[in-house]
Amino acid sequence: MGWNKASLLAGAAGILSAAVAGAQSQAPTARGVAHPALWPAAKSAGLVDPKTEAFVTGLMAKMTIEEKVGQMIQGDISTIRPEDLRKYPLGSVLAGGSSPPLDSPDRSPAAAWLATARAFDKVAKEGRPGRPYVPLIFGIDAVHGNSNILGATVFPHNVGLGAMHDPALMTKIGRATAVETAAAGWDWAFGPTLTVPQDERWGRAYEGYSEDPKVVASYSGPMVAGLQGAPGKGTIQQGYVAASAKHFLGDGGTKDGIDQGDADIPERELIAIHNAGYPGAITAGTMTVMASFSSWQGAKMHGNKSLLTDVLKGRMGFDGFIVGDWNAHAQLDGCTNANCPGTFNAGLDMAMAPDGWKGLFDNTVAQVKAGQIPMARVDDAVRRILRVKAKLGLFDAARPYAGRLELVGAPEHRAIAREAVAKSLVLLKNQGVLPIKASANILVAGPAADDIGLQSGGWTLSWQGDGNTNADFPGGTSIYAGIAAAMKAAGGTATLSPDGSFTAKPDIAVVVFGEQPYAEMRGDIRTLEFQPDDKVALALLKKLKAAGVPVVSVFLSGRPLWVNPELNQSDAFVAAWLPGTEGGGVADVLVGDAAGKPRRDFAGTLSFSWPKTAAQFTLNPGEKDYDPLFPLGYGLTYAKGGSVPKLSEVSGVDPSLANTSVYFAKGRVPAPFSFATDSRVTRTAVDSETLQEGAVRLTWPGGQEATVRIGGKPMDYRRETNADIQLQMTYRVDRTPAAPVRIAFGSGSIDATSLFKTGGAWRTVKIPLACFRKAGTDMTDVSTVFSAATTGPFALSVSDLRLAADPAGAVCPE
Repeated sequence: MGWNKASLLAGAAGILSAAVAGAQSQAPTARGVAHPALWPAAKSAGLVDPKTEAFVTGLMAKMTIEEKVGQMIQGDISTIRPEDLRKYPLGSVLAGGSSPPLDSPDRSPAAAWLATARAFDKVAKEGRPGRPYVPLIFGIDAVHGNSNILGATVFPHNVGLGAMHDPALMTKIGRATAVETAAAGWDWAFGPTLTVPQDERWGRAYEGYSEDPKVVASYSGPMVAGLQGAPGKGTIQQGYVAASAKHFLGDGGTKDGIDQGDADIPERELIAIHNAGYPGAITAGTMTVMASFSSWQGAKMHGNKSLLTDVLKGRMGFDGFIVGDWNAHAQLDGCTNANCPGTFNAGLDMAMAPDGWKGLFDNTVAQVKAGQIPMARVDDAVRRILRVKAKLGLFDAARPYAGRLELVGAPEHRAIAREAVAKSLVLLKNQGVLPIKASANILVAGPAADDIGLQSGGWTLSWQGDGNTNADFPGGTSIYAGIAAAMKAAGGTATLSPDGSFTAKPDIAVVVFGEQPYAEMRGDIRTLEFQPDDKVALALLKKLKAAGVPVVSVFLSGRPLWVNPELNQSDAFVAAWLPGTEGGGVADVLVGDAAGKPRRDFAGTLSFSWPKTAAQFTLNPGEKDYDPLFPLGYGLTYAKGGSVPKLSEVSGVDPSLANTSVYFAKGRVPAPFSFATDSRVTRTAVDSETLQEGAVRLTWPGGQEATVRIGGKPMDYRRETNADIQLQMTYRVDRTPAAPVRIAFGSGSIDATSLFKTGGAWRTVKIPLACFRKAGTDMTDVSTVFSAATTGPFALSVSDLRLAADPAGAVCPE
């Protein structure tokens, strides 16, 4: 593929050295301060023209400070109502990953989302007497299709799309995504993601097309063109939406792959690797760019003027507007969710303030009037925002695509997605068992075989993508369903058996397994070993192999992982990534004709290097000690096969390091956490709802206070708390408490007695970590992840205790 990190950086260093010397001769170089002259020149296409600029100038002349500041603030539909716009003239509304449409469940069909957009638009159009009308721009995380909406086409995540190496298909995917977004009444897709992940421990690695900046650069322009149309030509009336190239900049290069962390790398590396996709996106006319949560050399991107203003808007000629990420401005020194002049002064044009928009509006108005934010900076931001709204056609009331709900999940869009699935599959191993003879009798096993939610991953119907069932994907096809249809068409059979059991021995077994859905933060890991603590998938593979059944493994993941034991137990192994709703694309390649001849060959090749050990966190060509199991660009085909020898099953990493969020499951406390129970409290293994001895009964005798504690080494939970993560407990009250019960996460405890008033039934509660922070927990130093204390008597059985990300139903007991 031609990507070599060392060579690329050496070349960049040679090109930049003279310019760096010149820049540094003028003034000392501070950390986190960029040198614009070193960066590639680019220029936005299609955004600036005399007619639009004259229109914007005339409109701005009529606007008050309050109206201008309103344009610079975006609220989330979970906290803002349409009627709020009468007092707060905000410029934008977004739907966050787990934010529901108005008066409807989070998992709602397109009609509810359309009604939400129209409700806000109606109030915005009412305006205020004598004041100019400025339309809202509605933003949504349509990151792999319009994936917040029930029934939408969900495309493979970017990690799979990168394996296709097909820019033309990316344009088709962008176009289909735009149409399904516009049909639901929304104007703005928060994509494409142009990150270049360099450390697969990062929980957002699957949002990157490749570790190779050349692949990312080849995709950025075509994807923007699909979403927006030709530069300056595509409008909402034509079913196009605004794109948002993200996250500027360096989110894929943070130290240790920590989300929202620090990319402490040289400027030449920031340019050569992490900026690779932005010139193409800008030249293609991207209307917006989203700033990153992360830092560069210790300087938060949301406050980095040298990069936002001097590089992006100056050197690279970006004429659209820069939007922030979810409350990311609050991470700047001296800022809060509701107060941050520094982010606007640095060059952010629109702050994403999901829950702090009222305070941010009031404070920003006051800061503009006081001169803390110069009027010229406000006018620049507002001009950029109004320019985008004008070019997108938002001032024209016509919305011919809005309400065309038959376009959501349309057959032609699903066909594009199915083609993308087929092209993204990478064959890692094949000992002569693929393709499958379509006239055979096969077993389809594994927990993910018939689960569209698992095959779609995070950012699907909810932020983390968990809690979804097949019923949430009308029109979608699971991998099993796709295989079954292909087999039936040629006279064969496919029997679904998640646990791998069978009565008649099958000719072959297809086992579908992989990662549980995740998004940022929760997806950060500390070892690349798959299932390091509980080898469920491996046990299933061994069971089938012991029965003499040939095994084809279909592995679902958002990144390459160490799966040597699973590879050893597989006769064929396919990296299917996170394919989305069109599972039939897997069958198109795996299932041959009735005679066992291929119907189509594998085309995908690795866009990320595959690790030989679980400790190869950064594994990029040209790095010192680059020694992958499968290198970048690897991929077998039916036409050109290859064998894989028996692999070492020594991971190289302590498996207990993997767990940061599961505190009790399947009857035990997983490492690195442990019980620390007061001697007066007894622990007894009991059955859970689903598993023999899958729970523990905790019994307090009464008389004096006693405490049960689960803990480990100190951890920092600030990011999780700010992201509304919850402590989730599945429990049963066996004896109601005779005295108050306090639950703690860290040092802060809350009165949770109300949760335990009724006994007899298993139930689940979710308590936001923010409740414990409010109670006094220092989230930078948490060693106790759960404790319960009472003077008793009291008896409680617990079957599961972990962090969760879906805020629906979460409560602070007090």
